[in-house]
Amino acid sequence: MSPPPGADAPSPSRPVHLVHTGAALRDLPRGTGARGVVMTMGALHEGHATLIRTARRRVGPQGQVVVTVFVNPLQFGAGEDLDRYPRTLDADVELATAAGADVVFAPSVDEVYPGGEPQIRIAAGPMGTLLEGASRPGHFDGVLTVVAKLLHLTAPDIAFYGQKDAQQLAVITRMAADLNFPVEIVGVPTVREDDGLALSSRNRYLSSPERRTALALSAALFAARDRLAAEEALRARAASTGHPAQDRSAALAALGEDRAAADAHAVAYAAAGPPHGPSVARAAARVVLEDAARLDPPLVLDYLALVDPSDFTEISDAYEGEAILAVAAKVGTTRLIDNIRLTFGAPRPETTDHRSATATGASTTEATSSGATSSGAPTTPQGPLGATR
Repeated sequence: MSPPPGADAPSPSRPVHLVHTGAALRDLPRGTGARGVVMTMGALHEGHATLIRTARRRVGPQGQVVVTVFVNPLQFGAGEDLDRYPRTLDADVELATAAGADVVFAPSVDEVYPGGEPQIRIAAGPMGTLLEGASRPGHFDGVLTVVAKLLHLTAPDIAFYGQKDAQQLAVITRMAADLNFPVEIVGVPTVREDDGLALSSRNRYLSSPERRTALALSAALFAARDRLAAEEALRARAASTGHPAQDRSAALAALGEDRAAADAHAVAYAAAGPPHGPSVARAAARVVLEDAARLDPPLVLDYLALVDPSDFTEISDAYEGEAILAVAAKVGTTRLIDNIRLTFGAPRPETTDHRSATATGASTTEATSSGATSSGAPTTPQGPLGATR
């Protein structure tokens, strides 16, 4: 079968269809199963490959996986790295094919924005002004505008996004729900390199010394997770002794935990009163980041935030349920982000599900360069700066 107009003919060793226009994409047979889409800005890596493999498994052999490769100018602010953002289409097609894609859709700027920048755009609302939105004004408006256009152009049943871009995940999910997009949004856990650094197309900009400093981002998150787990375990053990709250220091000593009993912070946490898990997590992460600020080269912190996943507002110390600990920082000229999900106290009913009527959790472009572990199962090998990961 000859390819439709605007498509590059696949070779026998690389049977993926490479198309550059919406018309060419529409002319391709969809197959009898669901169509899944993975949106990227190119420079594909193992995180993207995991997204594609996840999509392949989900739609099955009768379905179709479309990978978009488009560097979206609307989501780059003044002074950001649009011009130097890597363009590696040949390598991207090769990786996408190996991971199980059927189609790579690589439109030009004129194809996506005919006549220049769009006069009508999608606004991210209040969620788009926090954290990444505060640091990069207008960023999420640009993300949502291109995601909406690519959803129209690719017409998928399911769209897959990496959880590394957690705020992006949230605003895309809300857009799909609020504007009734007929698509399921699926979030896929973050893929990390062996040293704990979250995979990103921007990691290639880091020198060796900068990379060593950048490991503080993931180390801070792992430190918060591990300190929270230790505090929760201590609190549970103290409560299990049956001693009155005021005698729990003695109870801990009776359990053979004299060092823990002597730790004023631990004993205070184990005593009666509201849980302080959020403050414990924040403090543990901040210690690692403050140490990294003294390295050479230093880590320059943009924000460390512990937020409600439904709206990305900061949580209180009395909060119970799932939260996201997010961090953003610069090392040299490279800006990096990372996050981890933490649970405080008893799970609470969600007021805003990470699944809309048409969705299940989400993250797009490097603004969609993250992906997931193939199993999604947590592991705890030794990570950077002594933290487990």
